[in-house]
Amino acid sequence: MASLSAQIPLCLALMMAACLMIGINGSIDGAQREFDYFALSLQWPGTICHKTRHCCSSNACCRGSNSPTEFTIHGLWPDYNDGTWPSCCYRSQFDVKEISTLLDALEKYWPSLYCGKSSTCFSGKGLFWAHEWEKHGTCSSPVIRDEYSYFITTLNVYFKYNVTKILNEAGYVPSNSERYPLGGIVSAIENSFRATPEVICSKEAVEEIRLCFFKDFKPRNCLASKTSCPKYVSLPAYVSMGCKFPILLDQNIK
Repeated sequence: MASLSAQIPLCLALMMAACLMIGINGSIDGAQREFDYFALSLQWPGTICHKTRHCCSSNACCRGSNSPTEFTIHGLWPDYNDGTWPSCCYRSQFDVKEISTLLDALEKYWPSLYCGKSSTCFSGKGLFWAHEWEKHGTCSSPVIRDEYSYFITTLNVYFKYNVTKILNEAGYVPSNSERYPLGGIVSAIENSFRATPEVICSKEAVEEIRLCFFKDFKPRNCLASKTSCPKYVSLPAYVSMGCKFPILLDQNIK
């Protein structure tokens, strides 16, 4: 039998090896631990499109009369209760053929509002959808396990919890002159979905609204205790005249 003094270094070595396998996120073999909840992030195109200075064919802000006038999808994000989130969880390169039957819906309800190509985890720079699938969709397991399921599930949740409709019915409509009480917008969503959203602003204009869900997609309160919004906010209207000269812009996305 090895002496006690000989056993101690061996035990320390085994403990260090175990720590390396577990990693800082507490999961085996460096894999990221399972997420706690989903956040559906919705963009207000009126706010984002007003920042557009140059256009390209991939930017929905540049579609003239067909530019989006309701909240569009930014992404469905698996998040942790501590305010962090997993990303790029397993190697699965985006394949547009996997969602070919969804492209019309995605172009309308989940368009890019920028010209610059999006960074991805595994495919270099590419489509906005590629970024969302590779960075966030791959972390949606075991609830969502493949690319098609990620996009169809997100669309279904978006249609079921129609924020634009709820706000319009409450009198909060696009306007370049009106300012609305932030508390009223939050209350309209709370009264409809029985959960508190998170509202993100760019100065006084609503830029994003996030709805949070348990893993079975029942609404839950979002975690944010602070907001970037003032007490009165706007929902800017935007009408694109269309563009002729495609010039790339940087894209800032989660």
